Amino acid sequence: MPDISLTMIVVLCLAAAVAGWIDAVVGGGGLLLLPALLLGLPNVPAAHILGTNKAVAIVGTSGAAVTYVRKAPVDVKIAVRIGLAALAGSMTGAFFAAGISSEVLRPVIMVVLLGVAAFVMLKPAFGSAPATGPATRQRVAAAILLAGVGIGFYDGLFGPGTGTFLVLALTAILHMDLVTASATAKIVNVCTNGGALAMFAYQGTVLWKLAALMALFNLVGGTVGARMALKKGSGFVRGVLLVVVFSLIAKLAFDQWTG
Repeated sequence: MPDISLTMIVVLCLAAAVAGWIDAVVGGGGLLLLPALLLGLPNVPAAHILGTNKAVAIVGTSGAAVTYVRKAPVDVKIAVRIGLAALAGSMTGAFFAAGISSEVLRPVIMVVLLGVAAFVMLKPAFGSAPATGPATRQRVAAAILLAGVGIGFYDGLFGPGTGTFLVLALTAILHMDLVTASATAKIVNVCTNGGALAMFAYQGTVLWKLAALMALFNLVGGTVGARMALKKGSGFVRGVLLVVVFSLIAKLAFDQWTG
């Protein structure tokens, strides 16, 4: 592990806790965790940053998933099917990532996110009503294709906001409320993060000691976030969703401007 000051370790652990909370509620914890690692470890190769990020995130995501499954009406079978499709999609996206310019993708994603934000604000009932019944085969197939393969491909290709996109897609396609969609998205995230972490571990690009320490804080943040989402309901998740969406837009715009 590189030489890191005690102050920086504390900052990274606090960032991991907050990122775990955000990710558990509505996805998008990577908006905080990955930049924190990049700024805190400026001399560490990017591959090690990404690998360490996945090792931290999967712990908090798993803790949030367990919390949700215990208390929310989650269809684990459907979630795992979507997760396996997302795993395949992310591997395919990663394969093509080298030939795609992020400068081209950023404006497209910003436009999509602005549309998402407008839709959520203009449709206050979106994701607030409970599901009317079990999802049809057609809707499950659409979720596997779009939320699984499609968003998984985006995750491997570009990445920012994947958890948020999953929540929105699951709410729209399977008519879930936002809390159930967040719970399902966590299971999907465990599948995709697990595959990515396995590859990073195989390549030896994980700072395991730092990751283990940060993961404890990420787990606490994820568990607290999941419990708050379950307690406060879809209205609370909707508010956090809008904050995360606008934060993601701001980050992409900043990256585009400075790039």
